[in-house]
Amino acid sequence: MTVLDAGVVVLDIEGTTGSLSHVREVLFPYARRELAGWLARHGDEPRVRDLMDSVRRELDRPGLEPDGVAAALAAWSDADVKAAPLKTVQGWIWAEGYAAGHLRGHVYPEVPGVLRAWRAAGIGTVTYSSGSAAAQRDWFRHTGYGDLSGLVDAVFDLDSAGAKTDPASYRAIARVTGERPGRLLFLSDVAAELDAAVAAGWQAVGVRRGGDPRGPAVPGHRTVPSLDRLRVRRPSPSAPSRPLPEVSSS
Repeated sequence: MTVLDAGVVVLDIEGTTGSLSHVREVLFPYARRELAGWLARHGDEPRVRDLMDSVRRELDRPGLEPDGVAAALAAWSDADVKAAPLKTVQGWIWAEGYAAGHLRGHVYPEVPGVLRAWRAAGIGTVTYSSGSAAAQRDWFRHTGYGDLSGLVDAVFDLDSAGAKTDPASYRAIARVTGERPGRLLFLSDVAAELDAAVAAGWQAVGVRRGGDPRGPAVPGHRTVPSLDRLRVRRPSPSAPSRPLPEVSSS
C-alpha cells in the first residue's frame, strides 16, 4: 500500500479511473458516426457556428464551407488529434448519447468507494483530461454505479489548463485550486504527463491496470494497479477544508 499526504488529488480519466478501451472502442466511434449528422442538425446554433470558426482559425482557412469544417473534424477524429474544437463537439455528441441512454461512462469498481473516502477525509478531487470539461462531467454522471459527478470538485481540460505534458498546465491548476504544489497529487497512466506534474513541483503516481500492454509500471514513477492500492491522507495539521472553484470551459 502506497501512502501519501495530499490536499487535492488530480485524476486523469482514460486508463486511470476508467477504461481506455471504452474510449477507443465505444465513445470515439460513436462520436465519429454521429458527427456529420449532428453538425447538420445543429449547424445554426451559435455555439456550433463559433466552433466552426475556431476550426477555420486552426486551419487558417477563414472561407472554409461547413462541409469542409465537418471533413476537417472527421479527419482529426480519425487521427486522434487532441484539438480543442474536436474535443468540444465530441462532448456535445456524447451528451446527447448519454441523455438518450445510448452511452454510459466507465469507471473501475473501486473508484466510487475511493472518491467517497477522499471526500470524507476532506481531500479535494479534480479531474484533468484531454476530453472537454462537459464530457468529463457526463462521464461521471452516467456510470454503472450511478451519478458520481458530485464527488468531483472541479474539472480541467485543454482549454482551461493547457496541454497535459506541459508543466505550465500544472502550475495553472495549482493556482486555481489554491493548494501548494507539494500538496497536489496527480494520478495518470502516462509517463510524460506525470513528468510534467513533477516538474511543476507536484507529487505524482502512475496507475497501470492489469493486462495493460504497456506493462505493469509507468516508467520512472512509482505505480499502483488500482486506486484502492493508494492511501491518501490530508496533511497534518489539517487546514480547514474549503470548496474548490468550479472550472468548466465547455
